[in-house]
Amino acid sequence: MLATIRNRFTVSQERFGRVMLSFLAIGFLALVAAGIAAAWATARNQDHSRAIVHTYDVELSIATARRLIEQAEASRRGYLLTANPDYRDGYRRWSVQLPQALDRLQRLTSDNPRQRATMAELRRMLGALFALRTQSIALIEQGQMTEAMVLFHQEASVRRLTMIRAAFDRMATEERRLLATRDAAQRASLRTFYVILAVAGVLLVLVMLASLLTMMRYTRDLAASRDDLRRFNEHLEETVQERTADLSRANEEIQRFAYIVSHDLRSPLVNVMGFTAELSAATTPLAELIDRAEAECPGLVTEDARLAVREDLPEAIGFIRASTQKMDRLINAILKLSREGRRVIAPERIDPVAVVEGIEGSIRHVLDDRGVTLTIERPLPSLVTDRVALEQILSNLIENASKYLQPGRPGRIGVAGEERRGRVILSVTDNGRGIDPRDHQRIFDLFRRSGPQDQPGEGIGLAHVRALAYRLGGTIEVDSTLGEGATFRLSLPKTFEVQDSK
Repeated sequence: MLATIRNRFTVSQERFGRVMLSFLAIGFLALVAAGIAAAWATARNQDHSRAIVHTYDVELSIATARRLIEQAEASRRGYLLTANPDYRDGYRRWSVQLPQALDRLQRLTSDNPRQRATMAELRRMLGALFALRTQSIALIEQGQMTEAMVLFHQEASVRRLTMIRAAFDRMATEERRLLATRDAAQRASLRTFYVILAVAGVLLVLVMLASLLTMMRYTRDLAASRDDLRRFNEHLEETVQERTADLSRANEEIQRFAYIVSHDLRSPLVNVMGFTAELSAATTPLAELIDRAEAECPGLVTEDARLAVREDLPEAIGFIRASTQKMDRLINAILKLSREGRRVIAPERIDPVAVVEGIEGSIRHVLDDRGVTLTIERPLPSLVTDRVALEQILSNLIENASKYLQPGRPGRIGVAGEERRGRVILSVTDNGRGIDPRDHQRIFDLFRRSGPQDQPGEGIGLAHVRALAYRLGGTIEVDSTLGEGATFRLSLPKTFEVQDSK
């Protein structure tokens, strides 16, 4: 049930993530397209604005040139008719300004072939007109009024001015044509810009609506998963309580079985040990009898009898006694584990620093004899658990660290701790001979040991440590490399809660 809920939630979450990522990508692309369109439209508007300004400058230059030509021609004619020097001065003033105006007009229209051609034609006509004007003004200044009037009547100034005005009109018409073309292009670009904006807006609206619908659907799926999970948790609590009660009963049965088996094994073991003691005591009279027989009647005692009494029998009794003593220690260890399993856990607020300091004080003489230094990285996080069990765990780990040292290297043991996600992690680190990675798990099994068997022990300590850690709701693990030391990490809940096994 839980796997189904988890899978459904995971699939829904993955689908939601993919859909939202797709919508975000579409929305981002729409915004990018709108930004590009806005930049393009802005550039086109700037180009159009520059073109309009340029057209106005050209039209203004055309009007200025026409005005100067017309004013100069009017001043020349006034001078011809009246010989008034003011008209002559006005003509010269307009004539001086005209070349600058023509140069500016030619510079502004240099990018247009049509305008360049018209401008070249205009300069040819203006050159001829300026030559006749200069000649007529010179005749008047020389007092030859009659010759000047004859020359004025003979020249085709009116027709030439008409052609000049037509050239200026063509230039103005060309600029208006260019302006109309640019206006049409500007309107087209604006329409394109508005279309892109509209499409981007529609896409954004669709993305927003689709995202909203997706979020609503995801919310419904999440609510459904939450309801399923709540119902599952309701059943899970009942199932956990039932399983916990079953495990507690099974654990109690195992403990009782271990106690009964150990107790029943002890009875025949005591008999064996007792009869072994009687056999050991009986070897003394037998040895004396063999000695007296050898002294009184040497031929009566055979070599086999003498060896059996003096060597084979004591050796066999010694082997039996060593084996029974070892079995006695193993039975005592099983009984100890059984009694620890039946002991009532009493949680209380504990400062691990005080616990470690108490252990250090109790084994100080052992640490000094072995040349081991114990350090505590203060502060250690406090926790609520069983004091006796915690003391046994840390005491066992510290004693093992001080026992399995690396030859030729002073022993160092460090105790540290940290709090992580509602659990307290206590670590015991040493620089001893280390543990083979292949034995990291088996050392916690009962009667299993690792490395050279050069230290006393039956392989019970770490099994006891793991059993106590499990009873406290925790775990124990080791990280070690041969020749580099080992680190045992004890993970316990911050606050231990006693489970009701009813």
